[in-house]
Amino acid sequence: MADNLFQITFYEEKNFQGRSYESMSDCSDMSSYMSRCQSCRVESGCFMLYERNNYMGQQFFMRRGEYNDMHRMQSMGMMFDNIRSCRMIPFHRGQFRMKIYESENFGGQSNEMMDDCDNIQDRYRMSDCQSCNVMDGHWLMYEQPHYKGRMMYMRPGEYRSFRDMGMSGQRFMSMRRITDMC
Repeated sequence: MADNLFQITFYEEKNFQGRSYESMSDCSDMSSYMSRCQSCRVESGCFMLYERNNYMGQQFFMRRGEYNDMHRMQSMGMMFDNIRSCRMIPFHRGQFRMKIYESENFGGQSNEMMDDCDNIQDRYRMSDCQSCNVMDGHWLMYEQPHYKGRMMYMRPGEYRSFRDMGMSGQRFMSMRRITDMC
């Protein structure tokens, strides 16, 4: 293994067999390297995997480890069986801050968060989250309370409309900071 902060290897077949593709950075389109992904190894770092090219579609968070059968990953919450793009998640030192909004374009009720929240309805009496501003840190947002269901990776920036990001009909009910170096 190389001494890289970020390294993931994808394999076309289960149990790390077949053609492989190694990445040490973001990759917006893996289709030119392989036709499908049935297993992968995260040698170092954390990565977000995406169902479609250009970091679109459903997402899944991966930390260091061996994943010999991507179909089995569905039991861990992965809702898709093909990976088309991946993004490395840099380690963040310092505080975490995110402001969540009930409506698109930073409208409606808002709350600033600095730590994990397993249920925005219980904690903030918010029934929905449709936009946010991530000021510090990297976060995972989940469609159900208690960090369950589909997820979305949020890095620092303004997100005016989750619907415009291809998350139409999806609501986010829990949020977690990405605090580990994986």
